[in-house]
Amino acid sequence: MPELPEVETVKRTLNALITGKQIQNVTVRLPRIIQRPDDIQAFANMLAGHTVVQVERRGKFLRFVLDGLVMVSHLRMEGRYGLYQGEEPLDKHTHVIFHFTDGTELRYTDVRQFGTMHLFQPGEDLLLPPLKKLGEEPLAPSFTPERFKAIVSGKSTKIKPLLLNQEYVVGIGNIYVDEALHRARIHPETGAKALTDSQLDLLHHAIVATLTEAVNAGGSSVKSYVNGQGESGSYQHQLLIYGRKDQPCASCGTLIEKSVVGGRGTHYCPRCQPQAKAEK
Repeated sequence: MPELPEVETVKRTLNALITGKQIQNVTVRLPRIIQRPDDIQAFANMLAGHTVVQVERRGKFLRFVLDGLVMVSHLRMEGRYGLYQGEEPLDKHTHVIFHFTDGTELRYTDVRQFGTMHLFQPGEDLLLPPLKKLGEEPLAPSFTPERFKAIVSGKSTKIKPLLLNQEYVVGIGNIYVDEALHRARIHPETGAKALTDSQLDLLHHAIVATLTEAVNAGGSSVKSYVNGQGESGSYQHQLLIYGRKDQPCASCGTLIEKSVVGGRGTHYCPRCQPQAKAEK
């Protein structure tokens, strides 16, 4: 699933590609992608005539801000957007097409068919699902070390599942949680309330640094991710821990191990990220 760096990269490329374009009409080829309204013809009719003002991101969601409407889009596992000329052949997995008045088309393709789209009046989208309960943005100025400590303080859960919980901090998925915990030298099964202030400072810095570097590299193309222009990210070449089971840790040479934490495959270095005895 695309995480914050990948969705941020898609956002940036879409802004360069479609800002200022006016929607002439919309074709929906897979109705279940459209979650709100529940009538695909109403969805298409509402969008017709509107112009794209900008594309924003909230967590792992894209917000298409139009002149009078907001469309919230979740890419889920395999969702992609691409801009095409109207005469170009359709991919068989193309499910929604936004036809612009200049003859170009924004096409949404999704091999797994898990993506969703919701249409709202401006401001309404932030007060209703799926964005309503989202937590802190880790790259926002408000995400200070003090704010992070307040989020984690007193939580009885393990630190990895806490960081994956989008109601606390948004956008950090499996790849970047593993990377940040490794940078901070924290075992993924450590109880959140057991972390010291200095460990939380290190983890806060690791989260921000990891995500910032990943955004600058265009995200990680570990599986099938590409941006809005069909280009792959490159951060996968900088990953220190994720996907490196049985390879030597870059810091100490110890072989990287993989386990399951909170139902997710988890990579860590047993030497750099020792587990406290009481937690074993």
